[in-house]
Amino acid sequence: MIPKITILFPTPIKQGFTAMRILAFLSVLLIAGCSSFPDFKADKDDQLLTLKAASFNDLPGWPRVSPDTLSAFDRSCARILNKDDSAPFGPLEAAGRYGDWKPACQALASVDRSNGQDMSNFFEIYFTPYQVRAGSKAEGLFTGYYEASLRGSFERQGPYQIPLHLRPDDLVMVQLGDFRDDLKGRRIAGRVVSGKLQPYESREQIVSGAWPHNDKTLVWVDSAVDAFFVQIQGSGIVQMDDGTALRIGYAGQNGHPYYAIGRELIKRGALTKENVSMQSIRAWLQDNPDKAAEVMNSNKSYVFFRALDGEGPIGGEGLPLTPGYSLAVDRSLLPYGAPLWVDINYPTALADRIQRVMIAQDTGGAIRGPVRGDVFWGYGARAEAYAGAMKSQGRYWIMLPKTSAR
Repeated sequence: MIPKITILFPTPIKQGFTAMRILAFLSVLLIAGCSSFPDFKADKDDQLLTLKAASFNDLPGWPRVSPDTLSAFDRSCARILNKDDSAPFGPLEAAGRYGDWKPACQALASVDRSNGQDMSNFFEIYFTPYQVRAGSKAEGLFTGYYEASLRGSFERQGPYQIPLHLRPDDLVMVQLGDFRDDLKGRRIAGRVVSGKLQPYESREQIVSGAWPHNDKTLVWVDSAVDAFFVQIQGSGIVQMDDGTALRIGYAGQNGHPYYAIGRELIKRGALTKENVSMQSIRAWLQDNPDKAAEVMNSNKSYVFFRALDGEGPIGGEGLPLTPGYSLAVDRSLLPYGAPLWVDINYPTALADRIQRVMIAQDTGGAIRGPVRGDVFWGYGARAEAYAGAMKSQGRYWIMLPKTSAR
């Protein structure tokens, strides 16, 4: 499904969004008191990405800017500054071009990170916030993820019987946006057979060994449940039997759509919508070993891994993630590197709201829709607890360079 993106401006329309530019992207859409651009088709109203111009005074909790936000943005800016000025800044037309973002990135180094006022002034000088909506809906679902912890060995021996596989050489992953602009952020994967791209083996076929690359193993771990969850998280640290630690990261995926096994357990009556969480799913899998494989295989998606050296984990933007300040978004709708002011229910009773600037730096198979986010919490027991408990309602505002709206 291809999103329709609408930008709502309080009258008068910002200078630069001329009638000619709007008409270039509008086939039909005149909303009383506002202008809309560009026009793509969608099947449901809640899949329409709508941007409503706002002010920083509209952001609940503003100004509250952390040096960690700027550190996360530093990483995105290092990528942004190396891009061609004229290249579009991702799938969102309103985000402009890379050249619009470079003045902010160039100014970032001079911000005093010990001074909260200086940090908030930086965003107010270079950006305008726009509330992101799904049609008319301002709120959406926010979940969490973390860097998983596993135990493993480079040799198959003792308790280490579950393989985590390397990406096979014949896996072809296709970014559909390379072929059609209206498919940016979407991809498929498979294997070329007789000149045609065919579907790759499912998770069930791969874990049972019914595929050609059973010898492509990165590491052996001691838990099928841990192996399953690290595929959902996309990264992890394996505590090796020789006392070392191995950081692993996403290297590819078999092309089958992700299916949440929590939904499967609810359908079977094993869990309810009220008590489903990562912790309750894990407990059920461990308590029902005779049914666990069947339930895990209801998710046909399978992730391949690679060893990572240095800092990590690495998000979809190709950069290390910052715990609590990197957000996974729907890459077909929102651009990597964009700052987002979030207002989300906290995953525990320790605080009421998460109100801060996060940077869009990752994506995921389950992250779909205009108001949908996945907060990266980091590594360790605390991160796992927060991520597992997070099933929060929230909203966000994307910050776009003032020059992109001229």
